[in-house]
Amino acid sequence: MGFTLLQLRYFLVAAERGSMTEASGALHIAQSAVSAAIHNLERDLRVQLFIRRRGRGLTLTPAGERLQSHARELLARAREVEREARGDGETISGPVAVGCFVTLAPYYLPPLFSECTRRYPGIEIDVVEAETDQLVEALGAGRIDFALTYGLGLSAEPDLCGETIARAPAYVIVPADHPLARQGTVELAELSAEPLVLLDLPHSRDYFRSLVAATGTAPDVRYRTRSYETVRSLVARGLGYSVLNQRPATSQTYGGGEIAELELRDGSPRSKSRSPR
Repeated sequence: MGFTLLQLRYFLVAAERGSMTEASGALHIAQSAVSAAIHNLERDLRVQLFIRRRGRGLTLTPAGERLQSHARELLARAREVEREARGDGETISGPVAVGCFVTLAPYYLPPLFSECTRRYPGIEIDVVEAETDQLVEALGAGRIDFALTYGLGLSAEPDLCGETIARAPAYVIVPADHPLARQGTVELAELSAEPLVLLDLPHSRDYFRSLVAATGTAPDVRYRTRSYETVRSLVARGLGYSVLNQRPATSQTYGGGEIAELELRDGSPRSKSRSPR
């Protein structure tokens, strides 16, 4: 057997990152070392593992896809052998790949990582931030071990096991100087004449639009963005209102503006809360 476990590790990181440059950064070694290891691995196995396109990164060949699954299993088994040899087989250690919905990451990942590191200092956490469909695909392909995402869109995935860890009722944000800002609560119908700033992510956009449409009015979507913080900044500028779920600890936005949060009163579809799972 000519190849090494180190070569397999470099191969897996390059496959996950889709780039020799990003792999070298993640591994904290020179790019030439990653390239040489993968070149030698291809030579020893006598197969081409990647299709290399200038400016487009790396794409796994069919042989590379087959090796990816086996390499993960082999490295996991090698770590078990190492722990058993050291006599610490009861401890939890090694790499864990965690996927997280992009807007949930700032709220849930820092405390999660802090607690996991405190309890299990031997684990190595790798993060993939993506949208729900991409996280489901990554779970199915074995690229991540767990995913933290909203429950929307998961009912059609019978092979996934999920657990609700929190509920996030919808609420409204308006500029801090909005006439309704001080009243603390609102019904969406009261904002029907104003433009909606929409968080334009798969599942999210349909969910937020449905909340407004449930009032019997057609939402006037004037601005769309895939960035949670850009939504808040646009609202702070007086360009409309928005409906969100996660609540930052401050009313200040990155752009220096300020928003006000309004609870949805009875009569608005607040019961349709999104549940991180």
